[in-house]
Amino acid sequence: MPNNFFHFKQFTIRQDKCAFKVGTDAVLLGAWTDIDDAKYILDIGTGTGIIALMLAQKSNAEIFAIEPDKESFLQASDNIRNSKWKERIRIENTDIQNYYPINLKFDIIVSNPPYFADSLKNPNSRKALSRHNDTLKNRELLDGISRLLSPGGRFQVIMPYAEGNVLIAEASGHGLYCNSILKIRPLPTSEIRRLILSFSFTRNNVKESFLTIEHGKRHDFTGEYRNLTRDFYLKF
Repeated sequence: MPNNFFHFKQFTIRQDKCAFKVGTDAVLLGAWTDIDDAKYILDIGTGTGIIALMLAQKSNAEIFAIEPDKESFLQASDNIRNSKWKERIRIENTDIQNYYPINLKFDIIVSNPPYFADSLKNPNSRKALSRHNDTLKNRELLDGISRLLSPGGRFQVIMPYAEGNVLIAEASGHGLYCNSILKIRPLPTSEIRRLILSFSFTRNNVKESFLTIEHGKRHDFTGEYRNLTRDFYLKF
């Protein structure tokens, strides 16, 4: 099987043996995440390592990435090792339930988690785990966030519309409050399909914004999508 390479402006992703494929969700979250002056960033379920690499490109932070799937961990490790930011990105083969860094809280935590709860599963067990939340329930994710996020930090996550609204409701029980929502539709005529949510320990008025990816034809991207991702995509 030939290697699959995805070339971005400042790094390359190889994903020939990874269940967590490069997708629009990861690119959207990596491009949208507000870094500010973050010193420590955690990427939960890094997959190919794409989000960790995007955030390294955007910041001077020390980035920690965790990935429980062994093959994906090895693939992400290769991608990170071959990047210009390899000295600033640390990756571990573990899950959030068992991740206990010593004396470290994170200014930014990001995740593109498995999210489907009841839909038909892929017969490939690794691909099923990459999409379904059997191994990472909302409660377990939120427990980890509340344990690892700094008092003034932010947790940013991308999820489908319905699952995102469930997460907002459950997060308040962990003292985490949604402060901003980016509502994403594939086409101008489409319903909202994805939400990028930003949580913190402080309750504020929720800021809402919208993003449409394509005008109508395949790869006919909107100006707002191009502006958001132009620092990363070669074609923009």
